[in-house]
Amino acid sequence: MMKKRLAIIGNGMAAGRLLDELVRRNGATQFEVSVFGEELRGSYNRILLGRVLSGGDPEEITLKPPAWYAARGVAFHSGVRVTRVEPVPRRLTTSDGDSHPYDVCVFATGSSPLVPPIKGLRQDDGTPREGVHVFRSIDDCIAIRERCRPGSSAVVVGGGLLGLEAAKALCDLGLHVTVVHLSPVLMNAQLDQHGGELLRRSIEKMGIYCRTGTTVSEIIGNGHVEAVKLLSGDVVPADLVVIACGIVPRVDVAKTSEVPFNRAILVNDLLATAVPGVYAVGECAEHEGKVYGLVQPIWEQCTVLADVITGTNPRARYRGSKVYARLKVAGVEVASFGLIDAERVTDEVVQVFEDRRGVYRKLIVRDGKLVGAMLVGCAAAAPGLVQIFDRDELLPPNRLDVLGTGHGPGMSADHEICNCNHVTESHIAEAIRGGCDTLPSLCEATRAGTGCGSCKGQLTGLLARHSTLALVG
Repeated sequence: MMKKRLAIIGNGMAAGRLLDELVRRNGATQFEVSVFGEELRGSYNRILLGRVLSGGDPEEITLKPPAWYAARGVAFHSGVRVTRVEPVPRRLTTSDGDSHPYDVCVFATGSSPLVPPIKGLRQDDGTPREGVHVFRSIDDCIAIRERCRPGSSAVVVGGGLLGLEAAKALCDLGLHVTVVHLSPVLMNAQLDQHGGELLRRSIEKMGIYCRTGTTVSEIIGNGHVEAVKLLSGDVVPADLVVIACGIVPRVDVAKTSEVPFNRAILVNDLLATAVPGVYAVGECAEHEGKVYGLVQPIWEQCTVLADVITGTNPRARYRGSKVYARLKVAGVEVASFGLIDAERVTDEVVQVFEDRRGVYRKLIVRDGKLVGAMLVGCAAAAPGLVQIFDRDELLPPNRLDVLGTGHGPGMSADHEICNCNHVTESHIAEAIRGGCDTLPSLCEATRAGTGCGSCKGQLTGLLARHSTLALVG
């Protein structure tokens, strides 16, 4: 049987995960796979960029070195950009002028950093002002790091996850750091006012200053950055400005290729576009009006698409995802999923404040079921709560029963450790008993820790615990 030609546009986390899913289904027997990536390096975990900014080796967050592609017969076209897809001849063109035929094409172009219209971003001749950087890639991290000098000052524009991670890394490098965030609440997409205030206090204890409810209106400097002017009129001295205030789906190639898009590329339950043979996954895909920017929905999309295009499960369909996040934000544990605030007068809201410990917990309950949760400062209950949320289970009458451990009376204690890949504690314990005695081997065997990476601390603890139990036994 003649193999089909599969072209994957993009080489980020979505493309990397799709490749993994194809390997699991013996996709090489059906496809000649080509991957087109704008960066010279292989796929890496963008969520962990803070490690590189802090001084870590890029290899620490690399998911697929170039040798991975060659070993599996994948043609890796690095350092090139796809400029156009022609659906009728089924051919794509790259920035180096080459033309590549395909039978199936997948857009996995991800997102670009959102750069707000700030006066002075560029010099009068149009060149970028020295000292202004976005925080989106390994190369960005290296460029920022090269400009860092202990005692110098940095302004980070954006108080979401990426912005706070960048701020923490710069603070650890010895810089005076100010975070500027337009919303009055840090991480306002995931946290309410109480959660955002608690997070702010924790971050400021680390030595990072936060200016919320305002943003940068102008960058001041003669050739290089010297200060920023805020909407409030205040001027903050700065040797470095890092922009990390959001992302926008990349649809530039879809636009030139006449692939329908709205905010992102429009797909149906098969992750297929309206153009035959063309699909989209990840941050560049819009399904039922939603665009997902978290790992777990992207993993679910890649599973469905791999099933569909390989024929492993032709009936596989993507029906949308329940979004949840469990992260360490600048060293502070944060978990959030579902609703942030009550939407109906009948919704129950359970809140627990532990100011001395720096802990805040919140549940939103509708008809006895969990529809939202928020944990700041201690996220130990998050895996169990996510399981309850996913399974649409009834909560115990005493809602506080689930806030300590995430499990109420009569509920299963085998909770998920890795929410990205739905890996339970019992599965991990079984793998350890089967011989996985290091973190890399455990991650490879179970896939736990290969998503956002936030559960690796728990995996290390389970390794120690179950290895000890095995020795005692």
